[in-house]
Amino acid sequence: QVQLAESGGGLVQAGGSLRLSCAASGRSSSSYTLGWIRQAPGKEREFVTCIDGSGGDIWYTDSVKGRFTTSRDKTKNTVYLQMNSLKPEDTAIYYCVGHSYPRTVVDGWSSWGQGTQVTVSS
Repeated sequence: QVQLAESGGGLVQAGGSLRLSCAASGRSSSSYTLGWIRQAPGKEREFVTCIDGSGGDIWYTDSVKGRFTTSRDKTKNTVYLQMNSLKPEDTAIYYCVGHSYPRTVVDGWSSWGQGTQVTVSS
């Protein structure tokens, strides 16, 4: 079982930046694909991004391309989501997720963090 712990959410004005972190622990966590899924108020969960175990392949949903950057520090077993040019529609709970192989959908992730709130004011 892989455990995930997010940090870094908060309140920011539109156009601002935030960085989320997700530390993974447990057996096989260093080779896990790690990613982020978000859920905005009153909406369904949405895949945002993921990075494979090697850090060589990264996927983004179209709405965040060019604004969000996903990276991975294998020495710390931590994945980061740098969010720039934030918009009010980015407001959501962001969940760190993990799985043994990459996924670009909401369903099927084997590990979930507790979530961290990101609020973007207009």
